[in-house]
Amino acid sequence: MNGNMGKSSGPVVCDLCGQPAKVVGPFIEMAPRPPKTEVHLVCGQCLQLGLTVVQADQARSKTKPEALRVPCPQELVEHLDRYVIGQEAAKMTMAVAVVNHYKRLSALAEPTDGPFRDVELSKSNILMVGPTGCGKTLIADTLAKTLDVPFAVSDATSLTQAGYVGEDVESLLLRLIMAADGNVAAAERGIVYIDEIDKIAASRGNVSITRDVGGEGVQQALLKMLEGTVANVPQAGGRKHPEQQYIQINTSNILFICGGAFIGLDETIGRRIGKRQIGFGSEATAENAEQSKDDLLSQVTPHDLHEYGMIPEFIGRLPIVVTIRHLTEDQLVEILLKPRHALIRQYQKLFHMDGVDLQFTEGAIRAIARKAHKHGSGARGLRSVVEQIMIPINFRIAEIKPMGKFTIDEETIDADGKADIGKLIERVKATA
Repeated sequence: MNGNMGKSSGPVVCDLCGQPAKVVGPFIEMAPRPPKTEVHLVCGQCLQLGLTVVQADQARSKTKPEALRVPCPQELVEHLDRYVIGQEAAKMTMAVAVVNHYKRLSALAEPTDGPFRDVELSKSNILMVGPTGCGKTLIADTLAKTLDVPFAVSDATSLTQAGYVGEDVESLLLRLIMAADGNVAAAERGIVYIDEIDKIAASRGNVSITRDVGGEGVQQALLKMLEGTVANVPQAGGRKHPEQQYIQINTSNILFICGGAFIGLDETIGRRIGKRQIGFGSEATAENAEQSKDDLLSQVTPHDLHEYGMIPEFIGRLPIVVTIRHLTEDQLVEILLKPRHALIRQYQKLFHMDGVDLQFTEGAIRAIARKAHKHGSGARGLRSVVEQIMIPINFRIAEIKPMGKFTIDEETIDADGKADIGKLIERVKATA
């Protein structure tokens, strides 16, 4: 392996991509076959690309994945309850939708005789509407892990129409193939979660150089993928080029789940409901005005989504709409304590690794939930609050180790991260 050998004169470049060693790294010398005498130089990137192509071909020739065991919706909800607090209605709807999707795949793989043998089951993708930090991604991820199918999360904000700065929509499928370890057959029955889907709504006069004018181009590009098509996915991601090698993947059996906060959608729904109440008395209109955002979002219709900026063809490919509700303070307390990956338990494990028994008082846990609820960022706000106070305590872990035990109380949480850690340590020592 040598980046300076192989050519008698001129710059040393890869014989495949033409890039110099300082850009693509060292070369591998490919010995010539007689009677040829010229040594060929190939860079690591070209070798990796070739390996990817071979692996993709091998994956396509693999036997199909084993048949899935599709649990009943109640089993899925019971498993979700271990990780997701609240959102009972959303978990029920998601469990039923996912079970029906994989029943459809089972029916395609093993057709059965009977009165319904000629009935074809259609695919129903899912749209999740609700505030940030309340469990949209977690629900989709947990369902995929429960079913043991490939799962990929992508952000719609990076997607643009072909020809503009950004990523092609096929990049969503490349992530899914990577999650399936290159096995295309397994990826073809996986789940793709597209976050921030509300950000590709048709723009209202806000034109960006990174987005096609109008903001509808990405929605148009996603239509065939959501419905089902054989897509050509670039091996190395990025934009398509005529000379590239592609991975072909059929999206007909891939379940697409789209999620977004849809900020302001509740106002659109409120206006629609208010207009319908005209003539039935001011009392009813006032009640509608006092409804919470969650109650309004639960009444969303395709017309409301169209008013928000989603094109009708795109809405039609997401027939199941799931509403995610804001988390209450009590639910935030449960999130801190009950799930297997609860934040309090994570910190207790970190301190346990240093030989310290970390405890939080009930008042401290309630104070954390109260502060996070005021931030309005859902469960994500919990980590922000806890990190603010725990970083300086972690920094002085050497002073805490000899104590063997450390307790965080409400007074420490209410100090807004400005607590005197030294005094706190002395106080804990005095009460130990």
